[in-house]
Parts: sequence; C-alpha cells; structure tokens
Amino acid sequence: MFGVDGPVVLVGHSYGGAVITQSGSQTNVKALVYLAAYALDEEESLGELQGRFPDSALAEALVFTPSPLGNLDGNNPDVTVAVGRFAEIFAADVDPDLAGVLAASQRPSAGPAFAEKATVAAWKTKPAWGIVSSADQTINPDVERYGYRRAGVETREVDSSHLVMLSHPDEVVDVILQAAQASGG
Repeated sequence: MFGVDGPVVLVGHSYGGAVITQSGSQTNVKALVYLAAYALDEEESLGELQGRFPDSALAEALVFTPSPLGNLDGNNPDVTVAVGRFAEIFAADVDPDLAGVLAASQRPSAGPAFAEKATVAAWKTKPAWGIVSSADQTINPDVERYGYRRAGVETREVDSSHLVMLSHPDEVVDVILQAAQASGG
C-alpha cells in the first residue's frame, strides 16, 4: 500500500472511514479499524449514508466559506464547524484547552467530499473493527452502528464524543491491537 512494505492495519476516524473503505482493498492491508467513522458501501456517499438518519448537532453548526480557489474548483465551499460550538459537538469530553486549540486550528473540509461515492468496500474482503462513540454529536451514532453492522465490523461502544482517540485512547489502542493481532497485521 502506497510504498509500505509488510502488512498494514488501516485506521480511519470520521470521514477517514470512507478513505479506509476505499484504500483498504490494497493487498497488504490486513484489517480495517473504524473510529466514530463512516463505513460506506460500494456506490454510496457520506451524504447518502448520513441521509438515512436524523441529523446530528453538527448540521446546524457548519460554516460554509467560499473556497480560496475561486472558480478553479467550481467554487465549492470550504466547510468548518463554528468555533464556539466545536467543543460541544466534537470534543465534549476532551480537555477544554485542547478543544480550544482544535477549534481554532481546524482544517476545512471540501463540501464535495460528502457527495463522492465509494467505488469499492474493502470491508467485504477484509476483517474490520470499530468503535461507536455513543455520545457523538458529530455523526449520529446510529449511522456508525448501521454501517458497522452492515459491514460485519466487530464493534465496541464507548461513551465518548466524536474525538474518541483523544478522550479514550486506551480503548482505541486496544481495538487497534486486537485488529493487528487477529489479522497478522
């Protein structure tokens, strides 16, 4: 995978789940780990999967800013979370100082990323593990549960905000190690 020799366990958080779903089809990828993430099926977009469920609190806190690329990218907006709502929505159980830094330094997402469809679903051929963040205000936890159940993901529920890797690092490491050990990765 991308110049990495040996077995790989891919870990994706949030829309990074779509990334590992797609790139996980590489031959040296041995397992997938989803952390409060989208587990897409073939020909499905983030927006389509999310659209099957009620919106999370994130929907009302998004800020759309014209792209600095202007018309070069079709003038698609950059998307961020309102700084004043970031901690509540993304990081309710993260140290407040860290949440403040994350809010101020967030990198915008490209709006069209939510419409791109997966062309492959690596979970159909690779074992997968995942954490549902049951207190997630960014992705409706039912979106996570549905995607994981459909994909046959070995799932653990953690009472966590969206940033489960910061608020519950031991549980995250445990799941990643479990995936690595079980898959030979």
